[in-house]
Amino acid sequence: MKKIALDIIKKLEIPEVTFADVRITNTDTQSIFFEKGVLKRISTSSDSVAIGIRVLINGSWGFAGTNTLDSTAIDNMLKRALSNARHGNGFRKERVTFPPLKATVSSYQFTPTEDPFLMTDEEKLEYLGKISQMLVGNEKIVFSYLAVMFHRQYKVYANTEGTCADTLVYDTLPSMEVMASDGSQVMSRNYPGHMAARRGGFEVIRNYNFPAHAEEIVKEAVELLSAPTITEEKADLIIKGGHLALQLHESVGHATEADRIFGMEISYAGKTFIKPEMLGNFRYGSDIVNIYSDSTDPRGIGFHPVDDEGVPGRYVDIIKNGILVNQQTSRETAYQLGLEPSSNMKASFADDFPLIRMTNLCIAPGKGTLKDMIRDTENGYLIDFTKTWSIDDNRNNFQFTTEIGWKIKEGRITGIVKEPTYYGITPEFWNSCDRICGPEEWDYFSTFHCGKGEPGQAMHLSHGVAPARFKNVVVNVKA
Repeated sequence: MKKIALDIIKKLEIPEVTFADVRITNTDTQSIFFEKGVLKRISTSSDSVAIGIRVLINGSWGFAGTNTLDSTAIDNMLKRALSNARHGNGFRKERVTFPPLKATVSSYQFTPTEDPFLMTDEEKLEYLGKISQMLVGNEKIVFSYLAVMFHRQYKVYANTEGTCADTLVYDTLPSMEVMASDGSQVMSRNYPGHMAARRGGFEVIRNYNFPAHAEEIVKEAVELLSAPTITEEKADLIIKGGHLALQLHESVGHATEADRIFGMEISYAGKTFIKPEMLGNFRYGSDIVNIYSDSTDPRGIGFHPVDDEGVPGRYVDIIKNGILVNQQTSRETAYQLGLEPSSNMKASFADDFPLIRMTNLCIAPGKGTLKDMIRDTENGYLIDFTKTWSIDDNRNNFQFTTEIGWKIKEGRITGIVKEPTYYGITPEFWNSCDRICGPEEWDYFSTFHCGKGEPGQAMHLSHGVAPARFKNVVVNVKA
């Protein structure tokens, strides 16, 4: 695959091409789904190959992709990419430009402890089937599932600047959920949450210790049927990592993707309230809020040696001491904003056009443990496990609901509440953050399902967070 990519690059070293790159991916996936303790489906896709060529001619991009590596298909794709760039010149008002980068040559291979693609299906199904059986049996549990997705991708990237990199990664996403009903309402409990993906193989599932948590979520789902709701109009909220990762994702991550500033991305609530003049002076959060993009950390599934346009992985401060200082950028948008590119251009597969995507977007830890934070909270709620959410087109006004919350009174947890819901405006919410737990509570939470683009792409990415407290948040608009 590497030789194919380099041979294509040689063919693209022609005077009219300002810049060109090639990506090739070979992807294996497997999905296993149990419903009500019974295996419903197992699907496997092996050796799914894709290739994409991107060229820049006279300030206009041309792209073409295919899912075959035979020489005729590649030659046709190359011609189509060149033709697309030439024809695109007639439609662009502003020419794409950016400075060159030094060549990067790199290779990275992740080795899982247990390769799910080398294990037999029988071995995996036996282990997972026992867990799925633990979710049934209670008369109030009306639905349950256990789902696992395995992903392995080998990728080669090369460009006309001399950069060449190949990577092999394994990602695993496991989840289980139960729904309880008393005939008039339905309550759900999920574990480990909706951002449970991790870099790794079958060991990811074992490390989550699903058997120990199966009984717990069944018990909590049933208890939620008779649990009270929050009645206060405003309250202090301690948000645990799994849900805080989604809050970060929706109200900071997508809002600071620079293509949204320039109207390049409109789908999927695709604009942003951020303007170029805000950089360096806009107070996005309180002084303790420090948010950064770090594609150099291999613990997160957003790690890469280079992104999908040849920018080496980087650590970039996005919000520093509460002030918006940078954006997640491409080489094109970085140049437009007077910034250095942040290494955030990614595509799901080689025949997808790369877009500005989150990689490892993180909140820097503060000090202390979750127990310390609870003891320091007079009245409030601890919440986790996302249920529903919505956010407006500008990533400004939002509403989030979690499955469960725990009432805090005088520094102690006194009971559970059902479906805690809170509302906010992005800058006001992050400015209400007055405490963040320390490194001992900090961890990565990751997803396979960040949607963006037309045609749509689903990206794998991570968020590093620790539980944080937000003061005086609106929790009941009907109060």
